[in-house]
Order: sequence, then structure tokens, then C-alpha cells
Amino acid sequence: MAIKYNPKVIEHFKNPHNQGVIENPDAEALVGSPACGDQIAIYLKIGPGDVIEDIKFESFGCASNIATASIVTDLAKGKSIEEAMEIKWTKAVEELGGLPPVKYHCSVLAIDGLRAAIRDYLRKTGRLKEEELSPDLVREELYHVIYPPRGVDIVSLKRVKYIGVEEGKVRIELSFEEDDPYLNEVVQEIREKISELPGVHDIEIVNQGVGEH
Repeated sequence: MAIKYNPKVIEHFKNPHNQGVIENPDAEALVGSPACGDQIAIYLKIGPGDVIEDIKFESFGCASNIATASIVTDLAKGKSIEEAMEIKWTKAVEELGGLPPVKYHCSVLAIDGLRAAIRDYLRKTGRLKEEELSPDLVREELYHVIYPPRGVDIVSLKRVKYIGVEEGKVRIELSFEEDDPYLNEVVQEIREKISELPGVHDIEIVNQGVGEH
């Protein structure tokens, strides 16, 4: 079944804002995975007062991937890095006039790219303190893993039953139906996000099923 987009999403897809590359950027980041077909590169030029004077993106993905990157860069341009870090993926969806829930993960990816680029800038300027690996840090990342048919993160849906961290090994126990058609996609996205956390050496993801414990 073809996915239907509203006119604003189509406009940002056909005529994306801020698309391109900044030569010699102050910061940059590439997020996503070529395996699932969605990647976004973000480039920043930072001015006085840590204001984002210019921002560009390259998108390697679908229409909603391009449209969300376009709107997120619009939202971030002219803001301080502190303000830009507070932009939520739900704000991007709202500004686009809505997205099909199965495509909400594209807005999450665009926000992840923006925040990763800002962290790159803070790292380069010696102002980033890496958090220690902990269950709370893992859980925070899982709030960015969207269950496609619902358009809601897996933590809020109570699909995450346990998070354990020990000596760089992360164990995550999920609660999905064994034949859930989106389970493999969710697991892959979890691995991508958690593998970027500091100190992670191994990731174990176990689906305990529904109503089994």
C-alpha cells in the first residue's frame, strides 16, 4: 500500500531547505544505517554565542527522511546550540503537519543527526563530558526507538522490560509477540543506537514474549 503524505511533506521533499554540504564545517555527524536505507549527514557552522549560523544536510533515504531533515534544519538555524538540543522529534512532525506513524522514525533520525553534530562541536571545543554507561543512559536512547505501527517509542509502550549494564555489556529484555513483523526492525534500531554509547562492548537483546513473566 502506498504511503500518503500531506502537501507540506511533499513540498519539503520536492524542494528541501538547507540541502547540501558546508565546506570546512565546525561540526558534522552521520547517523543512520545503510542497511535499513536511511542515513542523514548534518553539517554546522557555529557563530558567536554558539549560534547555528548555517546548517546543511545530506539525506540518503525516503521522502519523509528528506522532508524531516529539511524541517529540522529550518528549526535549528539561527538558534543557539542549547536551544537546538531541545528540539524534539514530535516538534518536527508537528511542523510538517503530521507524518504516517510508520515514518515517525525519520523525524527521530533527523533530530539524532542534529544532536550528534552539536555533540561533535562540543567535543571539538573541549566542552563535552561523556556520561558513564548506565541503565538510565541506555533507557534514554531507547526513547528514540519508535515502534512503527504506533508511532510511539518502545519505552512508553512498555515493551522494554529490563535493562542491565555490566562491564560494557548491555542486556535488554523486550516484550513483543514472537511473530511481530516489526520486531527485527526494532532490534536493529536498538543495536544501532546503543552501539554509539560510550563504553559499549557487547549488546544482548532478548525478546521475552508477551505475558510470559
